[in-house]
Amino acid sequence: MSELHIRDGFKSYGEVSVLRNINLDVATGEFVVLVGPSGCGKSTLLRMISGLEDITSGEMELDGCIVNDVDPAQRGIAMVFQSYALFPHMTVAQNMGFSLKLAKRPRSEIAEKVGKAAAILRLEELLDRKPSQLSGGQKQRVAIGRAIVRDPKIFLFDEPLSNLDAELRIQMRAELIQLHEQLGTTMIYVTHDQVEAMTLADKMVVLEAGNIQQVGRPLELYDDPDNKFVAGFVGTPKMNFMAVKVVKKTAGALTLALKEGADGYTFTVPFRGGANEIGDELEVGIRPDQLHFQEKAGNEFTIPVSVAFVEELGDLTYVYVDTATEERLSLQKKDGRHNKAREGFAVAEATSILLFDLNGKRMRAA
Repeated sequence: MSELHIRDGFKSYGEVSVLRNINLDVATGEFVVLVGPSGCGKSTLLRMISGLEDITSGEMELDGCIVNDVDPAQRGIAMVFQSYALFPHMTVAQNMGFSLKLAKRPRSEIAEKVGKAAAILRLEELLDRKPSQLSGGQKQRVAIGRAIVRDPKIFLFDEPLSNLDAELRIQMRAELIQLHEQLGTTMIYVTHDQVEAMTLADKMVVLEAGNIQQVGRPLELYDDPDNKFVAGFVGTPKMNFMAVKVVKKTAGALTLALKEGADGYTFTVPFRGGANEIGDELEVGIRPDQLHFQEKAGNEFTIPVSVAFVEELGDLTYVYVDTATEERLSLQKKDGRHNKAREGFAVAEATSILLFDLNGKRMRAA
């Protein structure tokens, strides 16, 4: 068992509050990814779990024991850093087995554990090499192997792929998924790359300015965000947002109009309940894969746009357009490649539109 529970966790440095009201449950065998922009507190939270940073207040429980004051070496946690931190004068085998050597484990045990880890990570033929003779991906696998030999309760990863090129990052993501399936160990992973987070995670934890904004499975956060921050952070290209005002309200729908510069363009979205009144200002959010470029107007959400530029990615084409309200939107071309038209309409089904109040909170039907 390797369950982790954090209750009302706070972290501050003097007067500066870095993490606030952190409540998080990590189940045995889960792959949990902490994601958010630079400076949001995700690496600090990871270091707090490892014991490298003290928890200012709150409780951290590991396998039923409070570990707030437990030494990092006694927590049964292994950490893989962004920097490989390999000893340049040691071989791969020596680097991987160094922690066991410090613990005065028998040579036979060290050799056995290093051999097993090397087989998992496909490092058998590299055990006698020095770090200078390895590629970036091989060095990262050695760093992971150094953690595996300790047989930890929890693996912690602090942006371990950020130093690798794009192709190698994709390869290493696949290897991490396979490693998790093979070991079945609880893993907590930090990244600022939401694509990486969605690829790896069983559970995503989205942080912003020291607060947890939402926790859930990747597609749950993509399809059903709690607020504008999560909606805009999860997904590539990011969600489109437009300012609107309420012009009509019925029992089952709101009729909305673009606020400025596009008078006369209204659309109706299904929405039951809520305290909205005519004249209220809101924001709508639409995913690029739900918003399409057409040369003719559609039957539901439709606004005229002009094409700014096009990204043709082979299987996908994204069209970036400007509206009369001087907002730039990203759209997915519904039928593949763009035909070079410069003027047209952005069209979406009303059921795909999300509503947010001016504080960024998601408006949900009653």
